[in-house]
Amino acid sequence: MGKLSGKHAVVTGGGSGVGAAIARKLAKAGATVTVSGRRREALDEVAKSQDGITARTCDVTDPDSVASLFATVSDDHGGADIVVANAGAAQASPFAKLDVASWRKTIDVNLTGVYLTIHAGVAAMENKDWGRIVTIASVAGLRGYPYVAHYCAAKHGAIGLTRSVAMELATSGITVNAICPGYTETPMLTEALDNVMDKTGMNRDEATKALLRTNPMGRFIQPDEVAQTVLWLCGPNSGAITGQAVSVSGGEV
Repeated sequence: MGKLSGKHAVVTGGGSGVGAAIARKLAKAGATVTVSGRRREALDEVAKSQDGITARTCDVTDPDSVASLFATVSDDHGGADIVVANAGAAQASPFAKLDVASWRKTIDVNLTGVYLTIHAGVAAMENKDWGRIVTIASVAGLRGYPYVAHYCAAKHGAIGLTRSVAMELATSGITVNAICPGYTETPMLTEALDNVMDKTGMNRDEATKALLRTNPMGRFIQPDEVAQTVLWLCGPNSGAITGQAVSVSGGEV
C-alpha cells in the first residue's frame, strides 16, 4: 500500500513536463490520478506510462470545461482528494510591445485557469475532512523578471490566490500551497531558449548561460524535483503546511 492509497488526484497540464512527472509520482505513491490538458494524444501517452493514470481533455480557461472535468472525476472516483493546478504557458515580450491580447491570454491560462481549478477542487472536497491543493506557480511569482511582465503578474496573482484560499480553509483539513520552480527542463524551457535565440542572435549555449545567470546552483530544475515537492505536500505529516510558496529554484529566491 502506497502512502496515497485510496486518494484520487487531478493534475491539470498533465500531458508533458512537470505535470506528467507529478502524475507519475502521485500514481507511484498509490493515488489514482486524472491528468487533464488540451492535447489528448500527449495525455494518453502519460496514462500509458504508469498504472493508475486516466486521461481527460480540459481547457482550464473555460469554466464549462473545468466543470465537466470535475463532474467526470466525481462520477468515476467519488471526487478529488488532491488537486494540482499545473497548467500554464509563457511567452516573452518587451513591456512596451506587450499588447492587450497577449496580456489577457497569459492571465487566462496562468491565473484564471488556477482560479477555476482551485474553485472546482474546493467544491469537490466540500464534504471531506482531508484535502491537498497545490498550485504550480514560479519564481516569477516571487520576484520580477524582464520581458515577462504579464507572466510575473499572473504568477504573483496565483500565489496571492493560493495564500488567501489557504487562510479560508485553515480549519477544514484542506491545505493549499504553491510551488515556485525556477527554470525547469521542460518543453516550455525549450521554447524560452528558442525565443531568446531568435530575439538576440545568441546560440544555444549563450542562451542557456543567460537563463542560468541568476541561479546560484548554475543548473536547471528537473521536473521530478518539483514532483517530489508535490508528493511531500500531499504525503503524511504535511497537515501543518498551508499558505506557503515553496521555492524549488536552486537558491534563486
